[in-house]
Amino acid sequence: MSFIEESLSSGEEIVALFKLHWFSRIPLLTWLVLGLVTFGVTWLVALYEFLRLRAIEQGVTNKRVIFKTGIIGRKSEEMKLTSIETVEIDQSVMGRMFNFGDVKITGRGISDLVFKRISDPISVKRKTERIRHPVP
Repeated sequence: MSFIEESLSSGEEIVALFKLHWFSRIPLLTWLVLGLVTFGVTWLVALYEFLRLRAIEQGVTNKRVIFKTGIIGRKSEEMKLTSIETVEIDQSVMGRMFNFGDVKITGRGISDLVFKRISDPISVKRKTERIRHPVP
């Protein structure tokens, strides 16, 4: 069971889970290829990178936005939907070409939550704003 599923409160439902773009796995592939040259020495780094990527959970429920990281330890960032002020997209040229980017959700005060290298950032922005301001 995922962290997001475990942390649901009563009446809370998962609306969308957001996945990392395949570009975020390039460092993992690089470490794997380098392992062939270094006789497997860098495969430990590749294993760590694999576990790090698997431990990332990003999603939105009908009450909050959630970002969780951590392999053994856990760090979660959450923001109530009522606290969201803006949802911004940051895409490079490569991001535009391959449809990935960062989505920054800014809340009241100085709080913000960033989904990095996320697949289809426009869709993530739309889903978050649609939940925040439902259309009747």
